[in-house]
Amino acid sequence: MAEVAEESTHVWSSKPRIALFLSAMRHFRDAQHALGRQVRYRALDEPGNTNTLAGELSQTISAERPAKLVMTEPGDWRVQQALTEAARDAKVPLEIRTDRHFLSTIDQFRAHAKGRKQLRLEFWYRELRREHQVLLDASGGPEGGEWNYDAENRGAFGKPGPGPLPAPIRFTPDPITREVIALVEARFASHPGRLDAFDWPVTPADASAALDDFITHRLAVFGQYQDAMWTREPWLYHSRIAAALNLKLLDPRLAIAAAEQAYRTGCVPLASAEGFIRQILGWREYVRGLYWLHMPSYAERNALDAHEPLPGFYWSGDTEMACLRDAIDQTLTYGYAHHIQRLMVTGLYALLLGVEPKAVHEWYLAVYVDAVEWVELPNTIGMALYADGGIMASKPYVATGKYIDRMSNYCKGCRFDPAQSVGDEACPFTTLYWDFLERHEPMLAKNQRMSLQVKNLARLTAEQRKAISARAAAIRAHGGAPPSASA
Repeated sequence: MAEVAEESTHVWSSKPRIALFLSAMRHFRDAQHALGRQVRYRALDEPGNTNTLAGELSQTISAERPAKLVMTEPGDWRVQQALTEAARDAKVPLEIRTDRHFLSTIDQFRAHAKGRKQLRLEFWYRELRREHQVLLDASGGPEGGEWNYDAENRGAFGKPGPGPLPAPIRFTPDPITREVIALVEARFASHPGRLDAFDWPVTPADASAALDDFITHRLAVFGQYQDAMWTREPWLYHSRIAAALNLKLLDPRLAIAAAEQAYRTGCVPLASAEGFIRQILGWREYVRGLYWLHMPSYAERNALDAHEPLPGFYWSGDTEMACLRDAIDQTLTYGYAHHIQRLMVTGLYALLLGVEPKAVHEWYLAVYVDAVEWVELPNTIGMALYADGGIMASKPYVATGKYIDRMSNYCKGCRFDPAQSVGDEACPFTTLYWDFLERHEPMLAKNQRMSLQVKNLARLTAEQRKAISARAAAIRAHGGAPPSASA
């Protein structure tokens, strides 16, 4: 095992993300030692560290002279290529084995994709539900008669807000984690993010406790409000286990079984259990399959020909737009934002603004503690930005500021009006939404799922279109932020 600087610097990784990976690694190392196993471990600050995984592997091959190398499928195409080349250069055979942490295999997804003109989550999800006998009734059909209860998973809190919320379990940093935090603060002082609130699970025991806490206290309401947002409430009813799953501190089978058991015993409604299981058995397995099916070219896709730079406030949260300020601030503080904040706030703004997809991808990979490229890249390139032209999603997920107003209280504390598209008080999301439709009208008109939105564009007069285009151009010229009234 090797801690190397390259894994924190190939994108400008945030301090919480670096600390979580290193702490989990060191806890795993010590657990293996306790079991009497030998571990060759290279610490980040150890003299002679080559600072790359390939370099550490090459040194180890020279020292140990193995007859063969065995590696589990990694979560990053870049890492697989680097280690494969290191093995080839050393003339040592390398065997890459299936990652048993997932419920499907890369080859299984390739077989599913073969011959299909379009790939969609729903069909893959149903296939895995049947294969693993998850949430099925006595006849082998879907529990409750429906495969998907997404329509019941879109509730907003309304004016009263969420009320008292069950605080998720916290994991106070132990000596190993505190040592890592000090190392990160010293070695990566210029990197974004903060560590004073670090309390992520870093061991399998922690991860199991986090899952139990979620199932007991939040899953019942999670389904209804999983898309809702609220100012200064980063956790709401979410699980906080994605990072533990992606670091393999928690087996996804345990999470799926716990959610199904909670439904079977009457503790949570079906829509909540199914919505949570769909994220793990459906979405998680689906995006991994897409990643390995289409890499490495997938990372270069830019179907909408977007080339704007990423606004600087993505690294600071310093913006007048309340929704972006809140989502980015909590991202830098905790290394976390839930899926709608990522898709319909930070992702949506980058899509509407026309930011270079690779720059957005590198930001997401850098700032979130659960970010591993196999899951982050397809969600960014395909789902948030539609840069893959429809491989992952059937349409671009675009909306005006009114969507954010409906799903949160962000707009109540913001100087911009989501109902306005032009003028100093116009919500930039709304301005850029109409500008997006205008710029991409020929392409969008061919998409049946976008037909209503394109028809709404036709209602704008030539004068309105010109004013929207001018305001959008001013936003782009101002570094992606709306110029103030005095500017």
